[in-house]
Amino acid sequence: MLRMLSIIATSCLLMLNTNARAEDWPARPITMVNPFAAGGPNDVLARLFAQRMGELLGQPVVLENVGGAGGMNGADRVAKSAPDGYTFLLGTVGTQAQNQTLFKKPRYNSTTDFEPVALIVEAPLVLVARKDFPTKDMKEFVAYTKANESKMQFGSAGTGSAIHLGCVLMNSVTGLNVVHVPYRGANPAMQDLISGRIDYLCDIVTTAKSQIDVGSVQPIAILTKERSSVLPNVPTAIEQGFAVEAYTWNAFFLPKGTPRTIIEKLNKATVDTMKTPEVREKLESAGLRFVSDDRTTPEYLAKFVTSEIEKWAAPIKSSGITVD
Repeated sequence: MLRMLSIIATSCLLMLNTNARAEDWPARPITMVNPFAAGGPNDVLARLFAQRMGELLGQPVVLENVGGAGGMNGADRVAKSAPDGYTFLLGTVGTQAQNQTLFKKPRYNSTTDFEPVALIVEAPLVLVARKDFPTKDMKEFVAYTKANESKMQFGSAGTGSAIHLGCVLMNSVTGLNVVHVPYRGANPAMQDLISGRIDYLCDIVTTAKSQIDVGSVQPIAILTKERSSVLPNVPTAIEQGFAVEAYTWNAFFLPKGTPRTIIEKLNKATVDTMKTPEVREKLESAGLRFVSDDRTTPEYLAKFVTSEIEKWAAPIKSSGITVD
């Protein structure tokens, strides 16, 4: 009996200590893990958010780049971190949705190994073709490609990258079967598109815009429901009769078991950062789109991740793409 009472007392004390630590959070610097190498598309967003969130939370938010394995290394580091609120992940569609099907043995389960915090932004993909491609809209593009697909190629930033899987989804919806040419990054793929060595790719609007603006490549369609604010004259694939939705997104995640108090505090700091005019202006001018207020809750993000895993599973499986 005494032993039982001792166990109960110890458990209660641990709970009180945990609650006290959660109430005092943050009491020291926090680490934001960007699961990609420095200098990539996530960096601008990560640095802007780290600086502003640090100001709001009263403790520095230190950015740590942990690249490799399509973002798996960085996400896995957070999944296995202590659930004390001092390490969180800048997750993407790749780390939290696509990798769950793409990898034969994912190192983590996106739906059970993390605590969702908040969905932040979406970045549309845009279908771009070489500048001398003999079509001007999506219907012409699909018809021409079907008639010539045996001698055509599309590029990407590498097998399993977001822009690769964006084109896989587009090809699947439109019934195209074109040879894939993977590159070591989006920039060399774009350079070969400019020179005409490949025929098309599905690039992130933030990186494709500059080449579209100078006429080096030809935009065919924005691959989201709405047009991009930075490319307002480019119609969506949906407008043109093709149900293609392919975009990247960013969201914050904590390790599973993090106290609810900490989740709520980090969510508030995230939402307040999203509403900071300087942050919004810089990211929106780059082509990123902030999600609406009703989509910034942890509960919404949990459901969203599940739906994204399901969305990407079908085209990944049908394409036969796997990564060891």
